[in-house]
Amino acid sequence: MENKANIGLIGLAVMGQNLVLNMSDHGYTVAVFNRTTEKVKEFMEGGAQGRAIIGTYSLEELAAALRRPRKVMLMVKAGWPVDATIEKLVPLLEEGDIIIDGGNSHFPDSTRRMNELAEKGILFVGAGVSGGEIGARFGPSIMPGGAEQAWPEIKPIFQAIAAKVVDGSPCCEWLGDEGAGHFVKMVHNGIEYGDMQLICEAYDLMKTAAGLSNDEMAKVFAGWNQGRLDSYLVEITADILKYRNEDGGYVVDYILDTAGQKGTGKWTAGAALETGAPLTLIGEAVFARFLSALKDTRVEASCAFPAETPEFSGSREDFIRAIHDALYASKIVSYAQGYMLLRAAEEEFGWKMPYGTIAQLWREGCIIRAVFLDRIKDAYDSNPGLSNLLLDPYFKGEIQGALAGWRKVVAKAAEMGVPVPAMSSALAFFDGYRRERLPANLLQAQRDYFGAHTYERIDRPRGEFFHTNWTGEGGDVTSSSYDA
Repeated sequence: MENKANIGLIGLAVMGQNLVLNMSDHGYTVAVFNRTTEKVKEFMEGGAQGRAIIGTYSLEELAAALRRPRKVMLMVKAGWPVDATIEKLVPLLEEGDIIIDGGNSHFPDSTRRMNELAEKGILFVGAGVSGGEIGARFGPSIMPGGAEQAWPEIKPIFQAIAAKVVDGSPCCEWLGDEGAGHFVKMVHNGIEYGDMQLICEAYDLMKTAAGLSNDEMAKVFAGWNQGRLDSYLVEITADILKYRNEDGGYVVDYILDTAGQKGTGKWTAGAALETGAPLTLIGEAVFARFLSALKDTRVEASCAFPAETPEFSGSREDFIRAIHDALYASKIVSYAQGYMLLRAAEEEFGWKMPYGTIAQLWREGCIIRAVFLDRIKDAYDSNPGLSNLLLDPYFKGEIQGALAGWRKVVAKAAEMGVPVPAMSSALAFFDGYRRERLPANLLQAQRDYFGAHTYERIDRPRGEFFHTNWTGEGGDVTSSSYDA
């Protein structure tokens, strides 16, 4: 028994290797395998040397090296490689053994895999891992869900290697059935898209509208990181802006302005559309990346419509404070929308989402870690039935305090021709959310006029539908109605 490993890991890219070393640091013996077995040899002769790590060169050898119930973590590319690895692995496992997918898989795939493997007696866990290579090495945020019977077996390992908050609580807790773990990771990544876009808009406003230098902007972001905007992404932005190459030039100024993506933001926007959750800010962040990719077309359009940016007037210090408020308020909206999607998933899939716990999982280790997640945890711990984060007393006060600066920035950006799609969509969402009556009454009238889609009335109970023969020629036949 002493020679058997506590857990196996397949996939020795940077994330996989660092997770193995992290597990080893915490006293666990790990068996490792990689499809390209040369990587196993290199790892065993490199970072794994002298550690309780067992190199294996076939899946059969890996399975034989594990204690029962066997626990095998996959750190392979999402999609068909996960299915292919599982297909080869299952014949080597026994009832009660556990497969953990730690990659960026789409949550419906995790739900399918859990149900398929359950028929074979294998327990499946879809665990989102965030924090990049440094997080994997020294403490990531881990978001597990799936077959709950597996949790007592993997909990000690995962909570040992996870990041810890100030009181020592691990950034790893069980999140629910089926694909719940990967769903939470997907929402995390969607919020990450939103945060990054908001920071880029703040940068563009300071650079293009206010004319600040890179060093001046770096100082602003560093200052913001000492207050309510304290977060990993704001911190690294300050570092990026002041970083120079060997010739003394700023590296950020040499980077082509076309953003890449791996698809998780699109998944978040797609899930919002499927469940009817209005994730306007995250949607705009995804579309902003699409727009950035149209570099050649944008160059052509810049010649057809040359910019006429008015000269900045007024106090730059006041404007920078307003940008801070716009970024902060928009960030609150981004998280509020993310939690709206979590609530929609709870209703759609029958999961029970631990809202306060999710905020704790994101407090350290992950890319969106930020000090104000403590406030989100407090909000949901004190009121688990909170329908929207914006209605929490603390966040209500924060939004009210930032609102004037937020409006000033969006208006100034429009005046100066600086695109701020995330900030402006967040403000539009807020203004729409707090309106008791929206112009959708006219929209419903239009739908009923051209398609007999019916409408409800304010003077009759909800659920009763009516149709008007607007032209006198349409008759009384109505179309079917459904909630979008």
